[in-house]
Amino acid sequence: MGRVIAITGKGGTGKTAITAMFLRSLLKRDDKCIILAIDADPDANLADTLGDKVEITVGDIRENLQESMASLPPDYDKKQYFAAKVFEVLLEKDGYDMLVMGRSEGSGCYCYLNSLLKGIMYETMDDYDLTIVDTPAGLEHLSRKTITGLESLIVVSDESRRGLKTAETIRQLADELDLEYENLYVIVNKVHEQSRDQVLNTADGLDLKVIGMVPYDENIARLDLVGDPLIGLPDDSPAVVEVENIIKEIGLGG
Repeated sequence: MGRVIAITGKGGTGKTAITAMFLRSLLKRDDKCIILAIDADPDANLADTLGDKVEITVGDIRENLQESMASLPPDYDKKQYFAAKVFEVLLEKDGYDMLVMGRSEGSGCYCYLNSLLKGIMYETMDDYDLTIVDTPAGLEHLSRKTITGLESLIVVSDESRRGLKTAETIRQLADELDLEYENLYVIVNKVHEQSRDQVLNTADGLDLKVIGMVPYDENIARLDLVGDPLIGLPDDSPAVVEVENIIKEIGLGG
């Protein structure tokens, strides 16, 4: 099985931006690996952040998939059928593939899409060197153990003590659930220079391993303001430089 990284955190911390910058940096390397990006957040912003246009999501085919799989003959290879349907919504790009889970229809719960996500990961991860999952905000996906077998669970926090406490809660829940992961790291995002020492002191007090502190970056703010993709960030942008350092620190590149 390939390496699997999940990027999580509470809403508003910029986890999708961090995911996009991870992909941006990895795609620029000479030693490119085969990457699958999964946008598991119902808000589905990862594609926009990368400048991709997604025509159809897993949520769009949810009902037909559920009905058609239930009506298959008992001797039919359901795994093969499932894999074929997933391939239909796979966005193939230069250097990576992307799956967007999307939303459940109407007011129904997200449970069936969570189940599909688990199935997708089991059926497709062997085909990729690296799978990066931009998870939904909050803790539900952890409590349902949707994503298991992780090499790294990366929690994105803002620089506030409240944000770091949420990171601590995520770590505690992951341990209580016996979630399968090798490493849990914290990335503190949108950090101002004058806050760095306080952020590290707070993280130390909570026994959190901060793998990097991504500075507040005017380049990101400018692109976000006009809705341009983060793939266009300059190489010397402060946030990009720090993400490059993080990628090296967790052993994803040379």
